[in-house]
Amino acid sequence: MSHLVSVAQLIHLQRAEEHGTGPVVRLLDVRWRLDRPEGRPEYLAAHLPGAVYVDLEHELARRGEPAEGRHPLPDTDDLQRAARGWGLDDGDTVVAYDDNRSVPAARLWWLLRRFGVDVRVLDGGIRAWAGEGMPLERGDVLPEPGGITFAGDAAGVILLDQVEAFRDGGVLLDVRTPEQYSGAHTATDPIGGHIPGAVNLPAMATVTGDGRLQHPDALRRIFATAGVDAGTEVAVYCGSGVAAMHTALALEQSGIRALVYPGSWSQWSNTRGQPVAMGILPEGRLTKV
Repeated sequence: MSHLVSVAQLIHLQRAEEHGTGPVVRLLDVRWRLDRPEGRPEYLAAHLPGAVYVDLEHELARRGEPAEGRHPLPDTDDLQRAARGWGLDDGDTVVAYDDNRSVPAARLWWLLRRFGVDVRVLDGGIRAWAGEGMPLERGDVLPEPGGITFAGDAAGVILLDQVEAFRDGGVLLDVRTPEQYSGAHTATDPIGGHIPGAVNLPAMATVTGDGRLQHPDALRRIFATAGVDAGTEVAVYCGSGVAAMHTALALEQSGIRALVYPGSWSQWSNTRGQPVAMGILPEGRLTKV
């Protein structure tokens, strides 16, 4: 099963809904980026017809302490409440999109699929839609509240105290930039570097120039360079748990199931006593937070 939809496939899903031969399709606009975390102004200016805005900072994360990382996972009840506010009902097909190479949309995909929701990501986002000459609309969409009920065990995570043991038997992918991985660029974290033993594979290595995910065959070749294939136990982390979920999406598209360390470097680097590796090699020059 593909976790992506193309523009043509989305149109097909919407026509099937109109004809009564397919499920209700809900569009969610998850525009967000590090330098402009509030995407509502862009949403109000232009979005896919019927799309509801999702606030990543407040609905796909919760406020936490620095030791939890910058984007702690939302509580299940809060996420379900938010999903009902987006108008979601049981059995709906959810299509998420953004204007940032599907990175924030992938966080929504990862969060909802853990609870049994049929959720896809629009490959190429709003740019792909507009590039096909499809209509956009302005203003806010305020749906009637839905009644979705989350199911499932919310699996798929690896926690801070499980990371080192996991690394001993699997591949831990750090999907930040090489500068962040090596410690040359610390961004907003108290110390640069990476978790000892983690292999660097930047998230954007999986994306084409127009913001779409690479073909699954190309993705498998890319992940193989980091020692990851269908038989590998793999976990992913990034700066604060957003880009890691995009890499989890790319791994799923290539047929590989991954765990996500949601606290990521923003949690690790804020936890006193954690080991830190500096430099371009997985073990690197060791120090501590």
